[in-house]
Amino acid sequence: MNEDLASNVQTSQTPTLGDRIRSIADQLKEESDVQIKATSRILGAAAKIAQNHDQLIDEVVEMVEEDLDKQTHTESSKPYTVEQLQKQFKTIKDAKAHFNIRANSWAALVSKLNEQSANSNSQTSKPQTNKRSANSGSQASKLQDSTIQRIESIEHEIQVIRRDVKQVINLLNLIVEKLP
Repeated sequence: MNEDLASNVQTSQTPTLGDRIRSIADQLKEESDVQIKATSRILGAAAKIAQNHDQLIDEVVEMVEEDLDKQTHTESSKPYTVEQLQKQFKTIKDAKAHFNIRANSWAALVSKLNEQSANSNSQTSKPQTNKRSANSGSQASKLQDSTIQRIESIEHEIQVIRRDVKQVINLLNLIVEKLP
């Protein structure tokens, strides 16, 4: 009877095939859970990177629109000339149709356009002074410096996004290597 007891104890200590299969299944389940969590984190990071990328694109678009608006405002404050309009339009009829103004000559058209431009500028801003004209060069310089700073900031953000993308790719490669 002691022999039966000894053989019973010995078999209970050595794992059976079923025990080993359960152990391997549990191990695979744990590894699968770890991979799912890692993949989830990576996808979350990728989503954040995509969100940052979209935000960066929106900022660039906004910056370009602001610059175009400023440029348009600057150009619209310049008085029209007969030569300028004749270069831009083939005929006075085309120019009148474009601006939706009635005029009998190029000079009359220019006069009406400049009058409209002066009226719209006086309604939207204060009258220009000599100080303002003198400062326009420094304002242009400040605008250019501001634009350069914004572009440098955007470039820095792009570099950060690139680093993040490289990290995500490296993590994905590690996960793919560990897959059976």
